[in-house]
Amino acid sequence: MPITVDIKVPPVDINDWNKINQLAVKKSQQPSSNVQKVILLKKSIDARGRQPIFQLRLEVYTTEESIPEPISYISLLKNKHLDKKVLVIGAGPTGYFAALELLELGLKPIILERGKDVQQRRRDLRGIQQFGEVNPDSNYCFGEGGAGTYSDGKLYTRSQKRGNIEKALKLLVEHGAQSDILVDAHPHIGSNKLPKVVAQIRETILSHGGEILFNHRVTDFMIKNEKILGVQVNNEMEIQGDAIILATGHSARDIYQLCHQKGIRLESKPFALGVRIEHPQPLIDEIQYNQRKREEDLPAASYKLVSQVKGRGVFSFCMCPGGLVVPAATSPGEIVVNGMSLSRRDSPYANSGTVTAVEEKDFAQFADQGVFAGMAFQKSVEQKMFSAGDGTQKAPAQRLTDFVKGKVSNDLPSTSYIPGLLEVPLHSLLPDFIYQHLREGVQNFGRKMKGYFTEEANVIGTESRTSSPLRIPRDPKTFMHPGMEALFPAGEGAGFAGGIISAAMDGQKVARAVNEYLQ
Repeated sequence: MPITVDIKVPPVDINDWNKINQLAVKKSQQPSSNVQKVILLKKSIDARGRQPIFQLRLEVYTTEESIPEPISYISLLKNKHLDKKVLVIGAGPTGYFAALELLELGLKPIILERGKDVQQRRRDLRGIQQFGEVNPDSNYCFGEGGAGTYSDGKLYTRSQKRGNIEKALKLLVEHGAQSDILVDAHPHIGSNKLPKVVAQIRETILSHGGEILFNHRVTDFMIKNEKILGVQVNNEMEIQGDAIILATGHSARDIYQLCHQKGIRLESKPFALGVRIEHPQPLIDEIQYNQRKREEDLPAASYKLVSQVKGRGVFSFCMCPGGLVVPAATSPGEIVVNGMSLSRRDSPYANSGTVTAVEEKDFAQFADQGVFAGMAFQKSVEQKMFSAGDGTQKAPAQRLTDFVKGKVSNDLPSTSYIPGLLEVPLHSLLPDFIYQHLREGVQNFGRKMKGYFTEEANVIGTESRTSSPLRIPRDPKTFMHPGMEALFPAGEGAGFAGGIISAAMDGQKVARAVNEYLQ
């Protein structure tokens, strides 16, 4: 067995592999002549002391031990005639990783994506950023790679038991992601590099017998005797399959409506809603690292904050150090914001969603909407934000201190949000219970993280797509919808994942369940 050691190094030495190797060998208490290789397993930052330091976990292999050969997961994909066809609705991380798993199992995935490929999708992102034009089928949520392609590519997950995290990460590396994601405690790829990784995954799927059809929006389900046989796309063409994986993401409201119309049971569930708060990155660096101008080898500092307010959680979400705030609306007439970062995380801004829980009792005024009450509540907030603006994607905003005071800001700090900000009473646009919880929560954050509560920060509305307000149920053993044979709900849109890696693992797991069903 290799010897596992933990060492600490200052930022200035983090790229000095000779020094790290020497420290690891010394810690292993092995003579250097008896060591053949040192492998880095995990890297994290400890910023609790006066100076931040890197913590490393390494494996030391002696000359008496064999070093395991790395697995190539692409090499496991079947290059053979694929008889059974599985329709995969959605080309996000759930859909693409499900497709890779299906190919490994000898099944043919046919992916139907309402949006465009990553290259063509960029034109529509430019349209919403610069001209306020929202394409309902191609935006920051819809299109190849899904919402994850343009949300920083954060790969951290707490879902350690949901699947094979190592396999998901290694597949990303085999398709062009940097190998650092295998060892970083909070790995990310970056929204500038993810499109190339996603495009490589597409090529792998196609070269091994899968099909991917862009601009194919599902408009109906073909059902007979409580079994789904296929789908209709674009209101005209029908495509049949032996099973269907429904992986449409948390913003495909039309798919929820379609499910309801076809008698496919849905369930209302709690979600979270709030704002996105943007600080100057040097301020966050100073708070976290005690360095207003951080050392060259330190990454942009991040944070994670949680507070209980009147028995309800207020928490930071999808924190983007050195990042950008972007417009994430999926329909005209709504304001939705999200965060993203490029691989270098070198923007002068840091932003994070700051949200509070929304429970079923909170949207009782929409009870006449039935199972769609939560979605109606969510939509009403987004539309109210838009109505308070100038008809573009400019977002309502306040200084953080004014937000707490309930006061309209006279002016606003600079921002990364390209469409621009408007000085409006954001505090009065939010439902009162959300505002009151956020108001107290951010003050608590300021007590925990000295300097966080500042007039230098923008509060931007609205962060409303943290997760779906609906769940498409499935049997816990078969992963099939309990009322519809051959339908396998998956990922964030079905309510079973929350992020790129958990969505990818859910796709893999559901693909294996489909294989068992078809056997």
